[in-house]
Amino acid sequence: MRRDYAAPAASGDVDPHHVRRQWAERSGEYSPAYYAYRGPDGTSESLRETVERYVAPEAPVLEVGCSAGRHLAHLHRHGFEDLTGVDVNADALEVMAEAYPALAEAGTFRVAAIEDAAAGFADDRFAATYSVETLQHLHPDADGTLAELARVTESLLVTVENEGDAGTDRSGTSVTYVDDDLPLYHRNWAEVFTDLGFVQVDVSVGERDTMRTFRPARD
Repeated sequence: MRRDYAAPAASGDVDPHHVRRQWAERSGEYSPAYYAYRGPDGTSESLRETVERYVAPEAPVLEVGCSAGRHLAHLHRHGFEDLTGVDVNADALEVMAEAYPALAEAGTFRVAAIEDAAAGFADDRFAATYSVETLQHLHPDADGTLAELARVTESLLVTVENEGDAGTDRSGTSVTYVDDDLPLYHRNWAEVFTDLGFVQVDVSVGERDTMRTFRPARD
């Protein structure tokens, strides 16, 4: 994602329904077709290595904000079959069927906002749950969804999110904007999921995103 940020603003400046509508209707840049064209990348490989380290290939895996499925497709090519994806943009499934037909046939996918989908899953439904540049778009009013993701995750949770530049205040939730219209809500994900009963077992800080790996404290 291109980094073209405005100055930090108050976290409540954008209505959460507006944020979801932006992504549900997204075309062109950052759309499902855009990410399908880019295909699996280094993040896809890092996710595969992490998921393989902690869960078996037959384990159920959830990606929130899966778009056309490029990261799930990489897992599928490496033997994972029980794959579930959620995305708010209905075009994602059509693009997936064209770009990754094997994944589209093997996986389970739902067009829905994360807030709606997560609440419908049973406790510990997924051995592994991950997000890539998705939770950063979740409005602070929907923070309860993070607890739902923790609830449905049995063994492994991975976040790959933009946590802000060095000068960003991450004591709470701050927001910057991409191209003046797409909000990024910067959180300290280590604090968020530690408070929700997880332990951070690995962290990798990249040029743009921070990848954090969590395990339930009970493990």
